[in-house]
Amino acid sequence: MKLLLGCSLASLACAFSPSTSIRSGVAPLAMLPKEKLQNEAFFPFDSTTSLNANNEADDGSGVVRQLLGVRGASAETNIWKIRLQLTKPVTWIPLVWGVMCGAACSGNYHWIWNPFDPNDRDVMLGLEDAAKGFTAMVLAGPFLTGYTQTINDWYDRDIDAINEPNRPIPSGAISEGEVIAQIWVLLLGGLALSYGLDVWCDHEFPINLALAVFGSFISYIYSAPPLKLKQNGWAGNYALGASYISLPWWCGQAVFGELNRPVFWIL
Repeated sequence: MKLLLGCSLASLACAFSPSTSIRSGVAPLAMLPKEKLQNEAFFPFDSTTSLNANNEADDGSGVVRQLLGVRGASAETNIWKIRLQLTKPVTWIPLVWGVMCGAACSGNYHWIWNPFDPNDRDVMLGLEDAAKGFTAMVLAGPFLTGYTQTINDWYDRDIDAINEPNRPIPSGAISEGEVIAQIWVLLLGGLALSYGLDVWCDHEFPINLALAVFGSFISYIYSAPPLKLKQNGWAGNYALGASYISLPWWCGQAVFGELNRPVFWIL
């Protein structure tokens, strides 16, 4: 397991180096005719909301879309809103839910004041468990999902320059250096937070750190060449399912209980 953690961290450490594809705020593939970029833009999903010439939703929801990180977002110059957009908060929901499911399945989560069980009304214990659960949600959502979405946009920047040229990276709204810094901050912050959870829960083996390292590595090979699992139907779906369903579930269960073989086989 230590060898696996070491190899995964080494792979991630070598992953990010500035690319020459975006320089001086100029989007990749900028030499292609503008008409071609506009006429052959690919939108795989139908939408009942029309987009204007700037690819912003006409229904006035562009600001909300920008904060959620979905298509039809309005243009933004505030760097912190752009950073949030890259993390796509709308995608945090299934992972936060997975942590909650894992905590519930552990059988050891305590309410702050349980109206159905008079023996489960230790307010201080309930507050501590609520704090642990919230920390696990922040780990799975903003940090590691944010890392996953940012790195995915980083490696899709050339494709987005054609399909979604108004995305933060191909549009030049955020620089290469700022994107790479965000990737590292979210990754290292998530790993530190996962280890902090292990210490808080008195784990002999840092199971949450191991899950975070494994999940981060899966996220990397899902988006990055040469493997880029998202291009393979079977491998990509497995990686996506593991990252969005199994790992947050295991994290929530590990915080309040133990992971055993039935859990691994079922999920």
